[in-house]
Amino acid sequence: MRAAEGSVWARLRDRISASDPGLLRLAAGSRTAGSIALTLFVLAVLRAPVPHLVAGAIASMVATFAIREKQRPQQAVTLALGLPVALASVSLAALLNARVVAGDVFFVVLIFCAVYGRRFGDRGNALGLIGFQVYFMSLFVGATGRALPGLYGVLTIAFACSAFVRFVVVHETPAGILQRLRDAFRVRLAQLVSAQLELLDAGPEDVDGALDAVREGTARLHETAMMIQGRLEEGTSNEAVARLVQRRIADAEIAAERLGLLLLSARSAERTNTLTLHLPGAPVPSGSRLPVRDEATETLRRDLGALRMLVLRPVGEGGGTSVSHLRNRLLGYRDEENLPPASSAVQDVFRGIGEAARAVLGLRLALDEPQDESDDTPATTRSREELDAENAAIEAVEAGEPAPEQPPTGLRRPTTRAAVQVATGSALAIVGGEFLSTQRWYWAVLTCWIVFINTSSTGEILVKGYRRLLGTVLGVVAGIVLAGLVGPHTWTALALVLVFVFAMFYTAPLSYTLMSFFVTAALGLLYTLLHTYSLSVLLLRVEETALGAACGVIAAAVVLPVHTDRRTNELLVTVLERLSDVTGAAVGQLSGGDEADLLDQARDLDQALADLRAATQPLTHPVTPLRARRNTAQYVVALLETCAYHARSLAATAELLPTHPSIAADPRLRQACGRITHNIAAITAHVTDEHATAAIETGPSIASLLAPDAVSGASRYGRVTDRVLRHLQRLDEAVAGLARPLGVPLPPPKR
Repeated sequence: MRAAEGSVWARLRDRISASDPGLLRLAAGSRTAGSIALTLFVLAVLRAPVPHLVAGAIASMVATFAIREKQRPQQAVTLALGLPVALASVSLAALLNARVVAGDVFFVVLIFCAVYGRRFGDRGNALGLIGFQVYFMSLFVGATGRALPGLYGVLTIAFACSAFVRFVVVHETPAGILQRLRDAFRVRLAQLVSAQLELLDAGPEDVDGALDAVREGTARLHETAMMIQGRLEEGTSNEAVARLVQRRIADAEIAAERLGLLLLSARSAERTNTLTLHLPGAPVPSGSRLPVRDEATETLRRDLGALRMLVLRPVGEGGGTSVSHLRNRLLGYRDEENLPPASSAVQDVFRGIGEAARAVLGLRLALDEPQDESDDTPATTRSREELDAENAAIEAVEAGEPAPEQPPTGLRRPTTRAAVQVATGSALAIVGGEFLSTQRWYWAVLTCWIVFINTSSTGEILVKGYRRLLGTVLGVVAGIVLAGLVGPHTWTALALVLVFVFAMFYTAPLSYTLMSFFVTAALGLLYTLLHTYSLSVLLLRVEETALGAACGVIAAAVVLPVHTDRRTNELLVTVLERLSDVTGAAVGQLSGGDEADLLDQARDLDQALADLRAATQPLTHPVTPLRARRNTAQYVVALLETCAYHARSLAATAELLPTHPSIAADPRLRQACGRITHNIAAITAHVTDEHATAAIETGPSIASLLAPDAVSGASRYGRVTDRVLRHLQRLDEAVAGLARPLGVPLPPPKR
């Protein structure tokens, strides 16, 4: 019974870990709701009036979510500095309450300073956010000079409760967050292997859904790897450990993605080079080879299940001997003599399973998990020796300091431009909001402020404003229903507010529309508590939201505009430059050149691609009327994702060169890479300047280098060099494929 309960609990824990990597959303929602609950409890004990309860709830929420630093000492300093900022903000709001013009002018100045403060990092952003939100809270509760002493006490209690919950109740450390992210990576890796197993078994009618599941699992694994990358510096004891974990996470991610490609190739009549569909509705590779029921594919099904168990089975649980047996069998597939008789494509899948098992072993060694070496086979011993040699080489490397980038100055600085835009939009929102309501105009200002957060172009602001308006309309409907149900029951309403606050922060990274829905529903309950609720008030909330979003879009489009095309072109150039850097450095190292920090360069490429993907959302949004541009944007991003996969694989292979005697440098690879880097440079020049005359080069396919020797019929290169050439071939094809949608001149056909 206990074993069954433990198994159920472990599965539930894994599901939660996979759905919320690092439990970051759960922690954010719990921390914010907990600090509000504690603040309300203390104020209730002190018999504070309802307006003070509302002010305390808002102040506690702001004091909690504004802090973004990762280290606890920095969080404490920012929280301590936030209290005097909050006291000054509420004081000025109360004193300027009766002076409409002066109050409005100061509010615009405060907004400018709050946004401009983002240039000073997380602390500047947090203090600006606290100043703005507390001023807004003062307007919401109607703060006056007489109420200031009580509000000072409320703010002090709110900040103290926020600190207590942050540092005592919801206790988080960078190392603990990193550990939970690694657990999430492990679970998502196992889920991806399960999806690959389903792809293996899928019939013709099920292959579309199975392939979609593999794509989604691969994307989720990559997302977790990027989250780990962002936490390595703070979450590890030293730089060597950070590099080691980074390397092992990258190895596991690449091995899992490659295994999916090999499985898809085994299903298909031709080799597959990407999991991405380049065009909506593109055909899925399929064929009659799989699923079949022969001995090799039955063994393949068994070994995919064994790989999943190897990923999930915690070290130290019972069944250690059987796990060791599975590990030894899978690692044996790295040797040619252990491959079962099968077609070449299916044997490639077995090789991929062996490499994935090696990556899992390397990840466990990097995390210092205890290992049982008593049952090791020669193949397992060889894998351990290779990993130990790699670990020693990684720890011996001294990472160089990256060259500092020169930030733009003046109005070209993003924070300065955003500050001017938000201040202009807020001024418009104040004027327009006053026409709608002289009492609640500040809702338009709040919306204008929010639509500029984490946006960089007019298109992004337009999409965010649309999502906020949609969430607000839905929240108004919910607020009407809830206000009628709750009525005068104060504590029931506050309990529901806590639930909505938790849901707001838990869903914020997933859906901005959902977050806006929970915000508006909670506000409907707060209006009920302040005895200012009515249907007209909630409808006014929708009108003010629409006005604020419109003012934000107008300000972004007119004042120092950054159009979506310009923004995406800038990010596209960054992606292409980093793709060229990674490819050139990796092939240079594989050709016998100097060593480089390839994994950091590969992660920089991944981050640049993620930024581009986010910036193209206005172009790919379902409501966009420009269908041709949407298809082009999806096509270009998908091709770049293919390029990034092959560049990561080249980097990972090059990293093995110094420690693997079986991998030797091959100077011939440099020549194969020359055309790729030239074509990337030509595309970059054309994106930067549409009048550029550079054209891409074509010629004999790199695949021609893979042809067997005409006399002996054997491969002219080793297996590793063959793999590198295949990656270069696919990269060459993908880069050339970018030329047509981006309007880069193609060479005239040869006659």
